[in-house]
Amino acid sequence: MLRAASLTLVLAAAPAFAATPEEDIGVVLDSLHAAAAKADGPAYFALYAPDAVFIGTDVTERWSLPEFRAYAEPHFSKGKGWTYTPRTRHVTIAPVDCRCVAWFDEVLDSAGYGTTRGTGALVKTADGWKVSQYVLTFPIPNDIAKDITASIKAFEAKPKP
Repeated sequence: MLRAASLTLVLAAAPAFAATPEEDIGVVLDSLHAAAAKADGPAYFALYAPDAVFIGTDVTERWSLPEFRAYAEPHFSKGKGWTYTPRTRHVTIAPVDCRCVAWFDEVLDSAGYGTTRGTGALVKTADGWKVSQYVLTFPIPNDIAKDITASIKAFEAKPKP
């Protein structure tokens, strides 16, 4: 039998499930951001499907889950995570009988990068919703897009060491 203090600890560690699939997905994404901010690798990676892909802001960053874990875990082991705070989020559940696939987009705030955008997909598993793909981008205001893309082109044109 669990004592009350132990029960509280167990319940606090498990994500709560909401009334709708969209709200459940919001809980998963909020938990993902919270685990990253705490540098909690086990909690963070438990929210991904085994065949998940993470696409980062650099064009070279398309990582399988094992590749992304290899990148992130050394940072997490030093207590260094990353904090992205959702400002807005849209979730869509595929309108098919299984309702087992969803996609989302969210605008995030970051102390280091300012406004960012996360997009991706989730799949419903026996263990609940899991992130199947997460894509992090820097949304570029149209008024400065040509300047930014010109800088990217110039960077990419430089000879590589």
